[in-house]
Amino acid sequence: MIRPDRRLLILGGAAFLSGCDALVRNPQATCTVKKAEGLTRGAQRAVIPRTALAPEYTEREISKNFRANGSIDPADREYRALRANGFRDYRLVVDGLVERPLSLSLADLKRRPSRTQITKHDCVEGWTSIGKWKGARLSAILDEAGLKPNAKYIMFYCFDALDQTEDGERYYTSIDLVDAFHAQTLLAYEMNGRPLPIKHGAPIRLRAERQLGYKMAKYIKRIEAVESFAHIGKGKGGYWEDRGYEWYAGI
Repeated sequence: MIRPDRRLLILGGAAFLSGCDALVRNPQATCTVKKAEGLTRGAQRAVIPRTALAPEYTEREISKNFRANGSIDPADREYRALRANGFRDYRLVVDGLVERPLSLSLADLKRRPSRTQITKHDCVEGWTSIGKWKGARLSAILDEAGLKPNAKYIMFYCFDALDQTEDGERYYTSIDLVDAFHAQTLLAYEMNGRPLPIKHGAPIRLRAERQLGYKMAKYIKRIEAVESFAHIGKGKGGYWEDRGYEWYAGI
């Protein structure tokens, strides 16, 4: 199988991010980057089969110190109440363009079809860590909800704000249906054989193993199927995307 060099793509993404402010001030440059992003997405989808798996590793290769990206302790009042109760009252809402909206407890998620995988987390900053994840297959949850024909993207809305405040802007991101239905895309509730730690996104986080780390939302509160994300946030498809990051972060 032909596969782009993951490290090269990560470094290229880091180089792009170092110039985000300049791009935001230069519409022509922003347009050029968006065209390049589209070409990258098209090229990768052309050479990598939709069902191709990201590399998986052995127990011996699990990182002793898996770095936590983004938020590590949400200040959201609702989240803190759920955390204090061991997430017994947690409910994941799945709605939008679905035939059967869902409200699932953590126990409900654990009863859904699951997968366990040992994979590498690639951060756009250039670091990597390997961890073992277990979670509900996102594809099974979406099949249960029943996507409507015009659904094209899956949005993830989170409890956390990156400034760690109650009033901060909440994190969100999105993926398309190719990544949403990929076999390794999970709503993970376990890490390295234990309940997902707070700093890594408890009670559930997204694992989309063919994407860079900023796409893997933590502290997920709600999932919404949409036809377009142009009306959400600043219309770019995610918290970091609204600030100049590429929407498609495939590796």
